[in-house]
Amino acid sequence: MDSRPLTDFAESIVEVIPEVARGFWKWEIKELTSGAITPPQFFIMIYLHKMGQARMTDIARYLFVTTAASTGIVERLVKGGYVERVYDPADRRIIKVKLTGKGLMMVKKTIGHKIDRIKEIFGKLSGTDREAYLRILTNIKDILAQEQ
Repeated sequence: MDSRPLTDFAESIVEVIPEVARGFWKWEIKELTSGAITPPQFFIMIYLHKMGQARMTDIARYLFVTTAASTGIVERLVKGGYVERVYDPADRRIIKVKLTGKGLMMVKKTIGHKIDRIKEIFGKLSGTDREAYLRILTNIKDILAQEQ
């Protein structure tokens, strides 16, 4: 039987998760671009790195925003030289977005920094704790994916 009521656990999670995320994101933004790229812009770049290229509707769905909002975010990335629009040769009405060389370099640099930071933090935990943390996060990710 669990010794801690679920409500107490939930309240603690509500308090802890934003602080952990904020700590990681604050460091990442400072290290990455000194504020040149916003979090939504970077999320798009990570998504494009994973997907290769995507339509604007896919990007909007990924960010949980309107297509118009995602278009504005992407436009700023285009102006910065991080992404480019690609027309579908079979149907020129279909426009996809993909990373440029500059965008790919930034994503790879950031992933490298992120890995270094994770190693720094999680190196202070035991291997058992690290494996338990990863197992739990993976389970939560799977539960959330099933709900979508």
